[in-house]
This record gives sequence, structure tokens and C-alpha cells, in this order.
Amino acid sequence: MSIFFTFFYVFNIFKIYLSHKSAFLYVGTIISFISLRMKDVKTSYFIKPGGCTMKKLLTGDEAVARGLYEAGVLFASAYPGTPSTEILENVSTYDEIYSEWAPNEKVAMEAAIGASMAGVRSFAAMKRVGVNVAADPLFTFSYLAVNGGFAFVSADDPGMHSSQNEQDNRNYAKFMKIAMLEPSDSQECLDMTKDAYRLSEEFEVPVMIRMTTRVCHSKSLVTEGNRVEVAPVLYEKHPERNDAIPAVSKVRRHIVEAREEKLKAYSNDCPWNYEEMHDTKIGIVASGAAYMYAKDVFGDKASYFKVGLSYPMPVEKIRAFREKVDELYVIEELDPYMEEILRTAGIDCHGKDVIPKIDELNPNIIAEAILGTTREFNDVPQDLLVPRPPTFCAGCPHRGFFYALSKRKDTVMIGDIGCYALGGADPLNAIDLAVCMGAAFSLGHGMSHAFEKSNQPKRVVSIMGDSTFFHTGINSLIEVAYNGSPTINVILDNRITGMTGHQENPGTGYNIKGDTTSFIDIEAVVRALGLKNIRIVNPLDLKAMNEALDWAYAITDEPSVIITKWPCVLKKFSKEDKEQFDLNMTPFVVDQDKCIGCKKCLSTGCPALRFDDESRKSNISVDCVGCGVCAQVCPVNAISRKEAR
Repeated sequence: MSIFFTFFYVFNIFKIYLSHKSAFLYVGTIISFISLRMKDVKTSYFIKPGGCTMKKLLTGDEAVARGLYEAGVLFASAYPGTPSTEILENVSTYDEIYSEWAPNEKVAMEAAIGASMAGVRSFAAMKRVGVNVAADPLFTFSYLAVNGGFAFVSADDPGMHSSQNEQDNRNYAKFMKIAMLEPSDSQECLDMTKDAYRLSEEFEVPVMIRMTTRVCHSKSLVTEGNRVEVAPVLYEKHPERNDAIPAVSKVRRHIVEAREEKLKAYSNDCPWNYEEMHDTKIGIVASGAAYMYAKDVFGDKASYFKVGLSYPMPVEKIRAFREKVDELYVIEELDPYMEEILRTAGIDCHGKDVIPKIDELNPNIIAEAILGTTREFNDVPQDLLVPRPPTFCAGCPHRGFFYALSKRKDTVMIGDIGCYALGGADPLNAIDLAVCMGAAFSLGHGMSHAFEKSNQPKRVVSIMGDSTFFHTGINSLIEVAYNGSPTINVILDNRITGMTGHQENPGTGYNIKGDTTSFIDIEAVVRALGLKNIRIVNPLDLKAMNEALDWAYAITDEPSVIITKWPCVLKKFSKEDKEQFDLNMTPFVVDQDKCIGCKKCLSTGCPALRFDDESRKSNISVDCVGCGVCAQVCPVNAISRKEAR
């Protein structure tokens, strides 16, 4: 359809072009927009003088995946984590690249490092807290030889849209003494990803591509190129470069410092670091999304120093820029990373004295902080907004478990990282605390012993999901088995990695390509760790769920494990799911004559349930998928399946 529109208007556009080239560009852009709306796909034909160039509308994550393809990368590994998840999902569509979901970020990083040592270009992706998990091998790899080019993405999340803290991973680059690139839009995501491998191989350094949620998920036009096949560096044994024993590392430590000096010199010549001179009353140093926000606010009323290679920082180049402007502002999200480097170098600037260091920036915050102006927005009357806190999906298998657990007294309920974190919200209120991926069992173990020593009569229930169990929960459960604690350890197996959008994991029997692979049975793993008190239960069967909890609470001298098994209601059911579970999706209805308006069903927190204030009766919306938890809690049997009435 876009080709049709292009040829339909070509004659008139050509006449406009002859009379006014800028009008030609404007009309061409309109046609590009029309074609995008008509096709509802990512490809467009962007008309410009000199011909018709194909561009694609890509997110930053999609553009990184394309950059890896064009760079000739052969190996890519990741653990899913928002906002980085879509990188590997898109990489998996390129057959030229071996791609995989790893059990956790440390393993993904180690596998990619191994591929680099073998001589091919390799890659790992993770969200910012994932770098904490992967930091151990990465710190040491910084000392060792980069054989094939190596890059990884740290996807930061200012504003904590889907993260448990707001750490600024730019600090890792300085700490690890590695190079760091920061793209601002999708085209830079593609181009910087490709350039990361040139830098990695030229300077023998791991390269961090630091992105943020807005860069990862925003879309912009990208010009794609062709894949360049890169010959592998054939592996040769060099323990003096690769074997990280103290004697080797002491020598390599000096090489790291010499490399950093070379990178510092390069940063002042790097084309990713450049000036944009306009009005010189205000000068702005910015990178990533903050650069785009600043451009939105100031336009041509300020001059800019765009930082693309942000470690090492181009200090001398910025020093020269500072001399050209009256006031210099460093606009960056979260930590004063660039500001501190510039101040240490004696460059006078404003930074966190005006720009907040907490939460995600936006153009309005920048305008108010520097110009003292407030931008106009359409106000939405607050009384028209209905509060919609996040909740379990209708039919979520976790609901039955948390409903049963919420009735237990004198219990500390420890959560973990996953969609089951919603078990702590109203009306279930069945999670007291959580820290990080895979920590629930370890936390519970420590708390249980502390309660015993301090004479606090509390039971501990520790909870994590199936993907989290494979991530770092196995080690956590080894602590419980090895050192012993009377904790109740629950693994919620919903047959998929739910929170990040249904990625496969070692317990699903499928890999990232959807091919069948080894199925790792959670019960078998738990038994192999030496735990013998194990129950498997359907969490949507409240009677069975309560019996399992009664059984576990009765064990007071050693650990127990409950494994709940039921597939996520939103997943595409596999043939194994269909064979193993009775997935009756017939919805339920409320008999209005029987309903007494007690609201007991609402205490399950299901979004498919409604209460009519006028009739004082409950009802069920079309969201119902037939899990039946509400029917089991109704004291007057007013809820039943549609087919049974």
C-alpha cells in the first residue's frame, strides 16, 4: 500500500520538488506517515531528495538486535528483564546468531565471555539489577584478553517502572574500567552496537551499552544495513592473558591502566562525542534520553555537547566547549556521574544543584529546574480517574495460593521478584517483604534461626516462582537444606517466565527458538538437594492448598517444600500443558437470587468480580476464565459455571 501511495503522488511531488525542495521533504514525510498507518507494520518508504530510502520504525531494543546482526555477532545470551527483554527476543529471529535464554545473568555473561575467548563476537543483555548478578565474571574479564569483540547491554530503569531499586549503572563502567556507550535513539542503538565491536577489538576491552527504559522502548526511524561476516580469531592457548590467577592478574592490572589512558585519548576524538553550537548563553552536556529531553526544551536556544562514549569521558573536549558558553549545565538522570568527573577536572558547571537526582527526568522537569517555567499540558480532572492498582490477572494460579496463605497467623511471608509480588497487595496482603531475585529461601532461613534465638514464635513461608528458582533460587534452597531451618519453602510453578512476557525457562522444555529441549523437573531438583518433605498441589484447589499448608505448618523441626503447579492463564498452552492439566476455560456466573452481598468473593482480589452498590450483589465480568477460586469461597454457593446452570 505504501508503494501505491508513493507512485500515486510522485508526479505532483516532483512538481513541488522543482519549486520548493523543503516542501518536497514535508510532503514526503506525510506520505511516510500515511503509509505507516495504512500498513500497520514497521517498514516505511521515506522520500527524500536523491531517491527512496527504506527505513524501519524500531524500538531501541529492536535496533540493538539489528545492530548485533549487522556487526556479525555469532553468540548472544540473556536472562529476561524489563526493559532489556526484547533484545534477545529479536536476536532469536536471526538464524546467523546463536541465541539463548540463560538461567541467570551471571551465566549469560559467562557464556558470552567464553564465546569471546573462543574468538567470535559475542553479546549479553540484562536489566540494571542483572548486572549486579553478572558483575563477578565481568570485573575479572576486564583484566583479561578480549579475543572476539564483546559487548553487553545494561538496561537501566530511572523511575523504577519495573525494578526494585534505582541504581545508576554508569558507575559500573568506571568501577570496572571498561568502555561505555550511551545511545539516545534507535538509530544510535543500531550504530553504537556495531561500533561497540570495533572499540572492543581495537582496545581489547569489554564495552557496556548503557540504555534506559525510554531508549529501550521508544520508537524512531532506523536505516538498516547489511550483515558483515567477521572471521573468528582462532583460539590459541594463552594462560598469561586468560587465566585469572593472582600472578597473571598482577601483570594484567598494569595493562588495564595503560588501556584506560588510550581510551581517554580516544574519547576526545570519538565521533560519538560532539558539539552542537547555537545560542551560547546556555551550554548543556547530556547523554542518552536526557539529551533528547534537553533538545525538546531548549531547541536552538542552547548549545549542546552530546556525550555518546561516556566512559572514559571526553574531558578535554568538554573543557573547550565550556569556554564557548556562559553557563554550563550537566543534565543527567540519577547520579551526578558526568558532573563529578567534570568538577574533578576543574570544569565549572551546574548539575544536581538544579537537576533532581531521584526519578526519571522529562522535559517539564528540566524546563522548570533551569528556566523556572512550567509547560502547558491538558489537565485531566482527578475525580474522573479511577484508581487501578496492579493485581493478579483473572484466573492467575497464584491467587488461590495467596488467598489460602493470607489466612495464616503468626507468619512472616517472604516474597521474591516476579509477578507473584502482587500477592502483597490488597486484598490478599500475603507478602511481608522481598529483596532480590532468588533471595526468598535464604532470607527465610536467616529469619527462622533469628526468631528461634530471640524467642519470637513466628513461622516463615518463603515464596518464589519457577524461573526465579532456576535463576538463583536453587543456591538459596541449598542453604536451607544444608544448614537446616523449619521454613516452609514454596515454588510457584506457572510453567513460564511470566513477569517479563512469557519467555521459556529450563522448566518449560522449550528454548528461545521454541524448539524442544531438556525439561528440568523442579521436584527432582528439590529431592536431589536432599529435601524430603515435598508436596505438589494445584493452587486453584483451595481445599488441597489448605491441606498442603496444614501439612507444612505441622513440620516444625526441618524444612518443607510446596510446589504449586498450574500454567499461567495468559500463556499459549503447550501440548504438555494440555495433557497434564484440565484447562477448562468455561467462565463462572453469579446467581443473583442466591447472592447475599457478603463480598466474600471480592476478598480473592479477582479483577473479573464486580459489586453493584445498588443491588448489593456481586457479578462476574467477561474477564472470567473459569479458575473457580471465587466459587470455592462463596458461603452460599451462588457462583457456578455457566454450563452448569
